[in-house]
Amino acid sequence: MTASVEWRSRLRVLVDRSKLIGNMKRVFIIHGWGGYPEEGWFPWLRRELENKGFDVHVPKMPSPEEPKIDPWVSHLSRAVRSPDEQTYFVGHSIGCQTILRYLEGLPVGVKVGGAVFVGGWFVLSDLETEEEKVIGKPWVETPIDFNKVKSHTENFRAIFSDNDYVIPIENKGMFEERLGAKTILEHNKGHFTGSDGVTELPSALGAVLKMAGWGT
Repeated sequence: MTASVEWRSRLRVLVDRSKLIGNMKRVFIIHGWGGYPEEGWFPWLRRELENKGFDVHVPKMPSPEEPKIDPWVSHLSRAVRSPDEQTYFVGHSIGCQTILRYLEGLPVGVKVGGAVFVGGWFVLSDLETEEEKVIGKPWVETPIDFNKVKSHTENFRAIFSDNDYVIPIENKGMFEERLGAKTILEHNKGHFTGSDGVTELPSALGAVLKMAGWGT
């Protein structure tokens, strides 16, 4: 093989790879307050999606014991970089809020594939200490423009548990009303944490696959 032929061959491989990466569906899994990328069902969901060809990211969010809106949304924005209709999100608890606020701030005309919310909330019932109240208050009280959120996608799924000890069940209706989200009510999953024994979550996997049109 001459040098010029070899160069063209290598270039063709690089172009093919770039097309493959450009067409790959990306999923960003955002953990919650006090969470971390290896907690609970996140590793399982990541493996399942990667086995099906998704490019999956589970960023470690800043100061998870004291989550703040601006640092979390900025961190997610840097992780995603250039969102498009091949980009999907899965959030747990305060991670759901982070995704919503990230979507709210996207430029006009930018579209994403959709979002799955697990144990998401707009109101809380389990803020016991003064420190928790100080941390949670901005997330509860800072408004979200849902029309802006929905301008970037209307593809939402929200998963709740019938014995969640952190969030009132009224959040289910709020996600339906404010986002038009399709909701699922799981039985006896607590707040969907590893300490609740939730290490796999097929409903979240199914929601991502359905909205991404996988296998169709």
